[in-house]
Amino acid sequence: MEMEDQVESQKRRGMSKEDLISERTGSLGACGWIIVILAGLFTVLLFPITIWFCLKIVQEYERAVIFRLGRITDRKPKGPGIFFVLPCTDSFVKVDLRTISFDIPPQEILTKDSVTVSVDGVVYFRVSDPIASVANVTNADFSTRLLAQTTLRNVLGTKNLAEVLSDREGIAHSMQV
Repeated sequence: MEMEDQVESQKRRGMSKEDLISERTGSLGACGWIIVILAGLFTVLLFPITIWFCLKIVQEYERAVIFRLGRITDRKPKGPGIFFVLPCTDSFVKVDLRTISFDIPPQEILTKDSVTVSVDGVVYFRVSDPIASVANVTNADFSTRLLAQTTLRNVLGTKNLAEVLSDREGIAHSMQV
């Protein structure tokens, strides 16, 4: 009964039953088309910038250790070449695989026979496992320098002056080990 009353009141207003049932579909209107055009233009203009943030390049002598939300993503480093990084969730650390050399500053060492000797040296090292050098040590280069100085003092502290002067190859081999 109520439905018939509604239909009659709409007929009086000039609306038919088909107008009530049909909906406007497929028409965005002027504001809708402006929003669609602006969104497309925004995407096209920002695409090169977003790619610049996502793609990273690592040289032949480097490897990248990628952290995603604080965890290492793979158990192997990325590189050399180009790789993809998710901005805001990924961070990466580049590790140099080339041989690095540095001088050990002169050390005052007390030998086994209580003679003070001033000794310096040169150390060569190369990172063999990038994941371990990033995940296990805060600063691998600095810790290698300190380890070389400590090893030099420890090895030469167990030798007397005659052994230090004559057995340089043996000392070098024991420091290498």
